[in-house]
Amino acid sequence: MTDYKKKIYEAAKSALPELNESDVVASDAFCDFCIPCFKFAKTMRRAPALIASEAAGAVKLDGIKIEALNGYLNFTVERSARVSELFGARSEFKPFAGKTVCIDFSSVNIAKPFHIGHLMTTVIGGALCNVYRALGARVVGINHLGDFGTQFGGLISAYRRWGDEARLERRGLDELLDLYVKYNAECEKDAELASEARAWSKKIEDGDPYAVGIFDRFKAITLEQAKRVYKRLNVEFDSYLGESFYVDKVSGVEKKLSDKSLLSISDGAEIVDLGDDMPPALVRRSDGASLYIARDLAAAYYRKDTYDFDKCLYVVASHQALHFKQLFKVLELAGEPWASDMVHVSYGMVSVEGMSLSTRRGNVLYLNDVLDSAVDKAAEIINERNATLENKKAVSESVGVGAVVFDALYDGRLKDKNFSLEAALNFDGETGPYVQYTHARCRSVLAKADRDSEDVKPELLTDDSAYEVVKLLVDFDEVVLFAAEKYEPSAISRRLVKICQAFNRFYNADRIMCGGDLQSARLALTRKTADTLEYGLSLILLDAPEKM
Repeated sequence: MTDYKKKIYEAAKSALPELNESDVVASDAFCDFCIPCFKFAKTMRRAPALIASEAAGAVKLDGIKIEALNGYLNFTVERSARVSELFGARSEFKPFAGKTVCIDFSSVNIAKPFHIGHLMTTVIGGALCNVYRALGARVVGINHLGDFGTQFGGLISAYRRWGDEARLERRGLDELLDLYVKYNAECEKDAELASEARAWSKKIEDGDPYAVGIFDRFKAITLEQAKRVYKRLNVEFDSYLGESFYVDKVSGVEKKLSDKSLLSISDGAEIVDLGDDMPPALVRRSDGASLYIARDLAAAYYRKDTYDFDKCLYVVASHQALHFKQLFKVLELAGEPWASDMVHVSYGMVSVEGMSLSTRRGNVLYLNDVLDSAVDKAAEIINERNATLENKKAVSESVGVGAVVFDALYDGRLKDKNFSLEAALNFDGETGPYVQYTHARCRSVLAKADRDSEDVKPELLTDDSAYEVVKLLVDFDEVVLFAAEKYEPSAISRRLVKICQAFNRFYNADRIMCGGDLQSARLALTRKTADTLEYGLSLILLDAPEKM
């Protein structure tokens, strides 16, 4: 909590016994902080407006104006005091220090392309990794590869029948995708292919050197392409252990469940009855094959044993909600106290408009192609705006890729996205390029100045346009904490846009290069803005070019 938010909470607690720290919220209108009193109406048996009015008379804080308005208890801090807070010495903000957070995200499938459907899980998960690290946590980024199943036996069968080594070397993942499509088409004509696929899949499970060798080659080709995309997105992982790693650990999970009398047999299959609220969890089919939830249970136990996490997040699309409810319920029934530390971070679907059919491969839209199109468009815009810019290629990459990522992280994660290149690359909208350009504007102002100082006279930054920027900067750590607690990187994206809008109003209203102490104060505010924008952009995976 910021110093003033903490003071307000501690002072108001006596008047509002049920007050929580989260009830004290920063406000952009009427005041600096407010406490909505509606939640207290039921237990205090009074109208919210009356509760706020009584609390306003009871709470006393030096240097803070307190008043009630329409059920809100409003607090307005002396402006010079908040400026001093921004530029004063502040303790390191690491609320998750000593905690371990595992984040399972992206999870590409072997021998399949990194397509647009992977965008949301990858950027949400990558941003959350950055956010938790910034708040002091030990973070383990996990790419739970889809590398187990009969389809991989089918791919080996297809490669042996129709594959060509030179073509595979040249085309890589495109060749694997074509082989997979052909295999599925031929399966409809030749039933023998399905049994052949099962045989090769069994050989992979059994560790047959030839089968494993071919499959490892397919895995290497897939990861080579995926890692190129990850590098462009500024995303890294600590683990690439996939489904296949957990297959031999399923029996250990079954023993745990059996020892607690949770396993039962239904039509020859192993299940865990989850009660009336949801369907049973199918652990093993009647033919002896383990199911997806069995391997996820094995992964959960492995992660707890290996990392002893305080939280384990799964950044997976909302249509998998039932699967994770079942997964967490099984762990709860098994008596695992850490079951409540497992979180499904769900998100909506993403679609793309304005992409030509030439960028599609079959019915698949590669994410790399979307990024390339965004970079090409960014290069056109940058060339029009600043033809003499140095490092145009690198800046275009940062702006183009950043536009895609920022657009994905701007709205709440549960909202479906319809990505538009034109909208995402609008330098004057609520976009990544707008934030990056404002950062570059700040750096340009600072580069032209001889020097600036953080020895600021607070009263010089209390006019409306400057103070609006101060308010948005001073509690930025609270926004980052909110993003972690709600698993919502969009909170950071939206605050960055607000900061940019406020700074640009300040830039136009107050002449920065005006000389004397006032110039020093305004330059110091410009540097704080630039540093906060750079920090915030890094949290949500974007670069912050110095020039644009």
